[in-house]
Amino acid sequence: MNPTDKGKAKFRPAEEVARLLAQARTASLATGLARDGSGWPYASLVLLAAHKALGPLLLLSDLADHTRNLQADQRAALLVTQNNPTGDPLSASRVTLLGRFWPVPEALAEDARDVFLARHGGAAAYADFKDFHLYNMAIEQAHLIAGFGRIHWLGAHELESAGILSARIPENRRL
Repeated sequence: MNPTDKGKAKFRPAEEVARLLAQARTASLATGLARDGSGWPYASLVLLAAHKALGPLLLLSDLADHTRNLQADQRAALLVTQNNPTGDPLSASRVTLLGRFWPVPEALAEDARDVFLARHGGAAAYADFKDFHLYNMAIEQAHLIAGFGRIHWLGAHELESAGILSARIPENRRL
């Protein structure tokens, strides 16, 4: 037990991941660079919205390198950090989600769009451009750092038990 936790409620890592996703507006998306076939890590800033049924949502342009990278390899990492940390930012909660991205299914596209635009109203200016599409992440595992002594790896089952979707992408489904 962390000495600073005396008298506090039991820390629940999966619930902390859910809290971070619910409050985050942006994230860092890490993909493997596809343009030259090198696979070098490539990170970019993206807008993020959390959807109850789809998990993390991103609105991405087909023209962006990160989208092209995902089209070559769906695997990615998404770093979500606590908003406005006070003091040392390294003492704030953060989670790296590991998983795969795919376009939001047509049957859920309207609802996903509504959720995303409720979080990022300014995106309405370009959300309907032909090259922009909503993507959701199938989370396979998460690495949470929630302060001193609070470092946890969580699997899909633990995330699902906290209401965080960590669906599997069918093997035959590609971007």
